[in-house]
Amino acid sequence: MTLNDSIRFFTEESHIMPGLSVACGTTEKVLTAHGGLADEDAGSPLTADSIFDLASLTKLFTALLVMRLREEGRLDLAKPVTAYAPQFAHLSGVTVDQVLGFEIALTTTDRVDAQTTPEAGRALLLDIRPGEVTGRAYSDMHAMVLKHVIEGAAQEDYASQLRRLILQPLGMGNTYLIVPEDKRSLCVSCNNEHRIERGRYILRSGITPGTPHDPKARVLYPEPCGHAGLFSTRGDMVKLCQGMLRGDVISRDGLLFMSRNRTGHLRPDGTYQQYLGAQCYVKHPVQRHSEVPVYESDKAISLSGFTGHHLSVDVETGVFALFLGNRVQNRLTVLVPEAGKSITDYGLKSDGTGSLVCPNGARIYSSVNYVYQKDAHFHQAVAEALASFHAI
Repeated sequence: MTLNDSIRFFTEESHIMPGLSVACGTTEKVLTAHGGLADEDAGSPLTADSIFDLASLTKLFTALLVMRLREEGRLDLAKPVTAYAPQFAHLSGVTVDQVLGFEIALTTTDRVDAQTTPEAGRALLLDIRPGEVTGRAYSDMHAMVLKHVIEGAAQEDYASQLRRLILQPLGMGNTYLIVPEDKRSLCVSCNNEHRIERGRYILRSGITPGTPHDPKARVLYPEPCGHAGLFSTRGDMVKLCQGMLRGDVISRDGLLFMSRNRTGHLRPDGTYQQYLGAQCYVKHPVQRHSEVPVYESDKAISLSGFTGHHLSVDVETGVFALFLGNRVQNRLTVLVPEAGKSITDYGLKSDGTGSLVCPNGARIYSSVNYVYQKDAHFHQAVAEALASFHAI
């Protein structure tokens, strides 16, 4: 299997996403491939210069800024959040480290993405409360808090630090918090996302290229959020992965610190709690549930993005993998069946692929559970590519 085979599976055979751009390699060698459409409605092809909404891959940048400030002695992870961001009045008993590693739950009295103004969204965020993790530990809220911690510790705004400490040193000139108007034609479309939640059909439309797909980031836009809202190209993200492996962003010890399991454990009922590190996924003992691919070690860190992404970097083996897709445009992304039903009752295959007819009569393809396709149809190709030049 080749990287181009992976492209064909996701874009032409399964129609999980309109377009896909991938890369893998080391600090010395990189293999890339891309194909499909950047905008299915316009028929515009995806190119090497296409700009992706990074979604939750943004959390990696936030974590790297936290770690950089720690290494510079400007941020003590053992101190409470309020030492750096006193505006979070309810987090005086919560350490920065607990937030960094998802070790506590953070909840608001209402949904940030339900607010109608940036001011209302910001006020709700600042009223955030700590709690005990009882289920899914992963959350956007932690990175949203860390953004303010970063600004308080450095006495410099998030965007300036991002440019000064990461983007400029690595030559990432095509990565943006606010995409310039003259670059928006290069942006991959995230418009017309479909969902079915217990019989209720939801259509998310009106998302113009270059604006965040993430609902919370859209409420606060154009203010940076820490959890989503960054845009970048494959080339720039390769520069990030290689820079991390070279130690150009944070030290090797810093990456190892990020890869330490903070939350994962076997529950009494035989299921597993998520394995999370510092704003990232870490190696899970069951490969099906692991964002870290099988060819990477337990010293790897990984993130995914709702709009269709995967990034993993392994400081021990020195390899990285990058998957930048668009699984939201004109796609069914979420299907929560009604009681007593399964996804096959809606006309999809048991693995979530296939298509169905919406109430308006339109037939749409599904990207439901697409993450479970990545091992067989992306990571296998990456493993073979890396083996071909003896990277693993």
